[in-house]
Formats: sequence, C-alpha cells, structure tokens
Amino acid sequence: MMEEIPVTQARAELADLVNRVAYSGDRIVLTRHGRPLAVLLSPAELERLDAATEAERVPEEDRPLHRSGLTAPPPAPMPQIAEPTRPSYEIAARHDSGPHGRPTWLR
Repeated sequence: MMEEIPVTQARAELADLVNRVAYSGDRIVLTRHGRPLAVLLSPAELERLDAATEAERVPEEDRPLHRSGLTAPPPAPMPQIAEPTRPSYEIAARHDSGPHGRPTWLR
C-alpha cells in the first residue's frame, strides 16, 4: 500500500512512519505542495527494486544505436602514421663577422 503524507506531517510522525514501513512493508510517499518528494520503504523492498533494476540493465556494448536495433560496430584499429620527416636545412653561405663578433652590416 502506498500512502502520501506531507513532509511537515511526516516530521511530527517520523518514528511511527518508520515502524510502519519496517514492519508492515508499507511504502510512504512524502510530498511537498502536493508533489512527490521522497519515498520511505523497507530495506528488503529497496533490495528487491535494486535487483530488478540491475536485471533490466543492458550492457553498454549491447545497447542499440537507435530504434532500428543496430548495435555499435567494434572500433576500427587506428592506422599507424609515420612521423613526418623534416627537411634538412643547411647553411648555404656564411657571413663574416666584424672584429666584435657582429656582422659587418650592423656596424
């Protein structure tokens, strides 16, 4: 049985609500402004819900890509890419330095 109780009322009756959930198996929905906010349920009920959720879970590799039901193909191996070779830059000509180690055009 599921009963809805406002949070303000649940605060005043918390001990009683916990006992009802623990011993009778009731589920109690706590509401705020008429909207569901939380649920009190027994540990046994929580385990049952967790087991059902886990049984429904589909491994990611088996999940369909879209509604057609196709599954994702295995990833293709990455091709080996050779390191680019850099051209060798050699000095084509040398400039003579002046007496102070500066090029002659900077004097």
